[in-house]
Amino acid sequence: MHVFFSGIGGTGIGPLALIAKQAGYEVSGSDVSDSSYLKYLTSQGISDIHIGQSAEKLAEVHAKKPIDWFVYSSALPKTDPNHPELAYVTENGIRASKRSEFLNQILTDKKLKLIAVAGTHGKTTTAAMAIWLFKQLDVPISYSVGAKINFGEMGEYAKGSEYFIYEADEYDRNFLAFHPYMSLISGIDWDHPDIYPTREDYYDAFRRFIGQSEHAALWQDDIERLKHTPTDHQMVMREGDPQIKKFLKLPGLVNRRDAWMAANGLWPILNKPASELAEKLNDFPGLSRRWEQIAPGIYSDYAHTPGKIRGALQLAHEVAGDNIVVIYEGLHNLRQHFIKDELKNIFDDTKQLYIVPSYLAREDPNLPTLSPKKLKDMLSQKAQAHASAGQLDENLKDKIKQHVFHGDTVLCLSAGGAGSLDEWLRHQFMGLATTEEF
Repeated sequence: MHVFFSGIGGTGIGPLALIAKQAGYEVSGSDVSDSSYLKYLTSQGISDIHIGQSAEKLAEVHAKKPIDWFVYSSALPKTDPNHPELAYVTENGIRASKRSEFLNQILTDKKLKLIAVAGTHGKTTTAAMAIWLFKQLDVPISYSVGAKINFGEMGEYAKGSEYFIYEADEYDRNFLAFHPYMSLISGIDWDHPDIYPTREDYYDAFRRFIGQSEHAALWQDDIERLKHTPTDHQMVMREGDPQIKKFLKLPGLVNRRDAWMAANGLWPILNKPASELAEKLNDFPGLSRRWEQIAPGIYSDYAHTPGKIRGALQLAHEVAGDNIVVIYEGLHNLRQHFIKDELKNIFDDTKQLYIVPSYLAREDPNLPTLSPKKLKDMLSQKAQAHASAGQLDENLKDKIKQHVFHGDTVLCLSAGGAGSLDEWLRHQFMGLATTEEF
């Protein structure tokens, strides 16, 4: 089967293309621009990748060897309903789908049981922890995770594996395409108002997902939030379980919770006590953009919902005390409108706060853009007293240097991606081993 991946350089599509190649499918693809990740995919045997997404280029690929399946991301039709590649496959009767449908085909073809990790927050970390456990126990595992990990690829098909671990995203209702063998629900809060207009819409999607899962592990708080009655095939854990503190020494309440979820959800599969699995997770090396050290005293974290922001701040205070300086880049203007009331007091206990322009994507053109100054003015008086609006410029770079020099820890809450605070930080500070190199 010849599968063509549109946007093959993306964090969702790229790993799936690599999985498909490893699983024996013929793979080709396209992207709007070249990148180091495309070069990496080429080194892994995916040589038929072209830059530029046009009907003409797609026709050339199809002429060389007919495309059986065209796979695209949820963002493609949203950003351009008349996208030339989509138009071409429609006109030529080529099967086309989002990645979820093709992943289900892989699961069927390879007879893999799906371990899905879902939730508003914590799903990437929990999925990475689950992968870590399988690898530590030398149990073959296939998987796809939405961040770079230093103990494997972002996506991998392992011959002989019985299970596939997947970070099941609720955006665009993607996770409802699956019927997992086991689902780990890492934590639920209302998000993505462009997809789920009300809190009840969001909760109902999770109820459906849990109902589609053969087995599931959930937190007691989420059980109550969903007004869900657990079945005999669903495991319920308590957030305040004293065993979490007993067995887990990872920094940050959120990390310890995610580890406890992974350990408890997987012990029936890995046939090891949850306590033993939890202790193995104390050596979990972390993953990119989750309390990731960019340089001494400077950390990047993909915290963009109130729950995630609180978790990142708690971890920072636990590790570094009260000298926490935050640089905040909102992910989507739409989300800033959605969460502005919850942001009001969230930064009250930081030493200093710098607000930079939000990272814009998938925006509602009818909503006014909330500038750094407007976001600052919406904060509590306590937060405003130590907050300022800024830009990604030399002035901000100098302030970061000064804070680190004086012993502060700089936590950068960033969207990630091209043009983001995360990319700017890496360009300015990555590779610097000591503060003297600043």
